[in-house]
Amino acid sequence: MAGHMDDVMITLYTISPPFLVPYEEREKRFINVYINTLFWKQNPKGAKTRRRKEKKMQRNKKRLVLSCLITTMLLLIAAADSTKATSVRLELTHRDTLWPNPLSRIGDSIGADHKRHSLISRKRTMYKGGVKMPLGSGIDYRTAQYFTEIRVGTPAKTFRVVVDTGSELTWVNCRYRGRGKGKAENRRVFRAEESKSFRTVGCSTQTCKVDLMNLFSLSTCPTPSTPCSYDYRYADGSAAQGVFAKETITVGLTTGRKARLHGLLIGCSSSFSGQSFTGADGVLGLAFSDFSFTSTATSLFGAKFSYCLVDHLSHKNVSNYLIFGSSSSATKNAPGRTTPLDLRVIPPFYAINVIGISLGDEMLNIPAQVWDATAGGGTILDSGTSLTLLSEAAYKPVVTGLARYLVELKRVKPEGVPIEYCFSSKAGFNESKLPQLTFHMKGGARFEPHRKSYLVDAAPGVKCLGFMAAGTPAINVVGNIMQQNYLWEFDLRASTLSFAPSSCT
Repeated sequence: MAGHMDDVMITLYTISPPFLVPYEEREKRFINVYINTLFWKQNPKGAKTRRRKEKKMQRNKKRLVLSCLITTMLLLIAAADSTKATSVRLELTHRDTLWPNPLSRIGDSIGADHKRHSLISRKRTMYKGGVKMPLGSGIDYRTAQYFTEIRVGTPAKTFRVVVDTGSELTWVNCRYRGRGKGKAENRRVFRAEESKSFRTVGCSTQTCKVDLMNLFSLSTCPTPSTPCSYDYRYADGSAAQGVFAKETITVGLTTGRKARLHGLLIGCSSSFSGQSFTGADGVLGLAFSDFSFTSTATSLFGAKFSYCLVDHLSHKNVSNYLIFGSSSSATKNAPGRTTPLDLRVIPPFYAINVIGISLGDEMLNIPAQVWDATAGGGTILDSGTSLTLLSEAAYKPVVTGLARYLVELKRVKPEGVPIEYCFSSKAGFNESKLPQLTFHMKGGARFEPHRKSYLVDAAPGVKCLGFMAAGTPAINVVGNIMQQNYLWEFDLRASTLSFAPSSCT
């Protein structure tokens, strides 16, 4: 409380219990305690004597206030012990009403409020700077995913994980109670029982039975102490099985320091399968979910995160960063590069409002319902999907429109490449002949991917159009190859997506 107290009034109203007064005399009573500061008179002996008296009076006032509070507590205890109905009423009087000029206290009140808000803000944002995590292509591991590294447990162990904005669960290759693959296929293994901070989630808890249902928690629960297990399934058919736990993850900060994030939900995966995990020790789940790594990081460092994907053919010595909490200046000076981010329409994905696609100056004839999330369509941005998936009504106009500019190249079908439109590029091809592909978004923003992002190198001497048909109706997915060499900033508080071309180096 700001300032000092020259006049305090405490009024206590009580209905007396039977052992304090006779029943017939029991009535509403009040005790008024006044602590009045005496008006100081001119002291001929000087200011020094007056200051000593002031200090003494302040001490006496504090003792009297404390005595009143103790008396009040004793009355409350006595009332609680009564066998009859008893009530206590305390009148609260704002301190400013005791002053002749309450306006004189406004300055003090504002100052105190600012201090209180500052303390609240410091408690909400625990760290200075933001999280800074290396982000690179997985080409050296024979995959089209993007990887970062996280340090899990106490003591912390390092794991290489897929950066996936379409996944809620963060998990690592794990061995617990004798179950797990161990160090196989050049993968590192997290030995859960060696970590001092590893705590499983019980299968009988509300968290397991209700909150984690969308994360594929299983109903098996032989005993309350049995860990909550999961069978997490991905859209591409990949899967991971294991148990849920709370664990500590250590991250690097933009300040050069490190921070330990305690109590994060992770998956201890004893088994997993699928091409998505080639070369990986696990997955960093960045979807918009209460249980994703994004939820924890943005609550501590600020409601923004950004990443810049290097060329998908870059080797592991070339990387950029995944950053939480620090705004990216590269997107601020790019006009027309911000669009609304729909966080609720296709949860837990990051949906964007695409309204059309053009090739050069020609807007393609694509039905509006293709982009309508309420009609089974809509579009999401996903770092865990490599190619760009379009519903049939959008896929056909796009690939046939681009193929018209590739008639001089021989059409081929390379083994193991699930792409419809592939061409031999051994004779060479000038990519500048291709028209500019543009995604038109709500609000006027336009995303113009680099030509190498939609005519991709699929094999030696082979180029393919980087699209796949997703069916009808279907959610359209802008994959990581289409996103490469762009800086993307997700503002979860403002619900906006900002983007700008970048070398990402």
